[in-house]
Parts: sequence; C-alpha cells; structure tokens
Amino acid sequence: MGLSFGTKAPPTALTGEVEVAGLGKKYGVIQVLKDVNLSMAEGEVVSIIGPSGAGKSTFLRCLNYLETPSEGTIAIGGAKVVAGGARLPDKASLDHLRRVTGMVFQSFNLFPHLTVMENITLPQRKVLGSSKEQAEEVANKLLKRVGLPDKASAYPARLSGGQQQRIAIARALALSPKVMLFDEPTSALDPEIGLEVLAVMRDLADEGMTMLVVTHEMHFARDVSDRIMVMGNGGVLEIGPSEQVMSAPQNERTRQFLKAVLDR
Repeated sequence: MGLSFGTKAPPTALTGEVEVAGLGKKYGVIQVLKDVNLSMAEGEVVSIIGPSGAGKSTFLRCLNYLETPSEGTIAIGGAKVVAGGARLPDKASLDHLRRVTGMVFQSFNLFPHLTVMENITLPQRKVLGSSKEQAEEVANKLLKRVGLPDKASAYPARLSGGQQQRIAIARALALSPKVMLFDEPTSALDPEIGLEVLAVMRDLADEGMTMLVVTHEMHFARDVSDRIMVMGNGGVLEIGPSEQVMSAPQNERTRQFLKAVLDR
C-alpha cells in the first residue's frame, strides 16, 4: 500500500451521487454557511480547502445532519432532505441519509473500551442487523484493506494515531456507504504517520469511492482529487479541476490562501 500521488483518471459513471443546493447554516443571527452548492458524480473525489473559519467542517457535518442546516436541499445516494421547514425531516429520511454517508473525523472517535473488532462490528450489528459471524467476516476483510489484519484484538489506546484513523475508516466502510466524508483526517497526526492514512484514502479513490475531503494536505488535494472547492466566509469562493485551481486560481482570496500555505 504505497503512496504515490499521480494523476487520477476522471470518473466514468456520471450518475450524480451528491447534489447540494442553496445550503445555509445560521447560529442565531450569525450566518456561518450561505448558499453553498455542489454537484458530484459517482466516483468523484472533491477536496475542500480554505482558511480557518471558512465553514468547511460545518458544511461537511450538515451533509449528514450532525449539524442541522437552516436552509437548502441535500441529496446523496438516493436520500433527499430539504432543510429550513418548521420541522426536521422525518426520521426515515435522516436514517437513509446517514446510512449512505460514512464519516471519518479528525479525532478518530473510536470506543476506547471496545477492541478493534468490536468497534467495526458493532455498527454493522446495530444498523444492518448483521450476525456476529457476518460482521466479523466484513471486519476482517476491511482490516486487511487498511493494512491492519493483525490488530483485531487490540484496544485503541494500544495503537498509533495513524492506526486508529485507519480503523476509523474501516468502521465507516463497514456500513457500505455511497459517499465517504473526511473531516481533516490527518490534521491530528504527525506528517509521517499521516501518510499511512492518505495511502488508504488514495486506494479508496482509485477504487471509485465517492469522497468529499476537508483537508490541509495540498498534495492530496491537487493530485488525488478530481476537483477542489475553495471556501471562505461561509461560501464557495471557487470550484474547478484540481490542477487549474492550484496553478491558476480565479479568485483573489484563493490566490492569497494558496500563497500562504504553499510558501510555508
């Protein structure tokens, strides 16, 4: 499982896995997201970059209602919800939305009192109704996939940060999501350890997983993503092919941001 950043072939299935229209989020009178729009094809990888406070993580968390958006429409993998009404979307719609989106957080969020195997099998048994044997079979396959087949009986505290994040990816994949959401998955890791996680993400991209990634890893954004979405002040500054955004950004705020991060 090496890590080599090359040019990723464009997605071939144009079925529109993700459609976000007019998404907004307010905390009281403070508008933290405004009129965010995004359309993604199945198998596409989009990286979200931008300065701190731009609304990147809030946008990602709104997609599966970890944060409740104030307005807009979200459609992912056949699940569609409309925000902004007097009531939340019905439970069935929210369950469907969360079922088709897997999420990996910055802080791993593994259960410390459960083994790796238990962390991966518990969601399958609770959400999918899988038997213990079925769940363990899936878990073992996923542990091999993320390069940790010998860690099934380990507890999270005995693993490195990179290993814990790879387990978190395996846990999310165990529910067979249509779309994977990654919220700064390497920001809590040392750069060398973060490469292990990026290698798994690169493999997922090559296998055709639809992925939306909030990241500060500019090499990943440029070389693995199909497109880059740049956010600032709660909105979209620009979105376009990764190489074009990185080498010839159209927005002045994007140019300032990239100069700051690339000149470090």
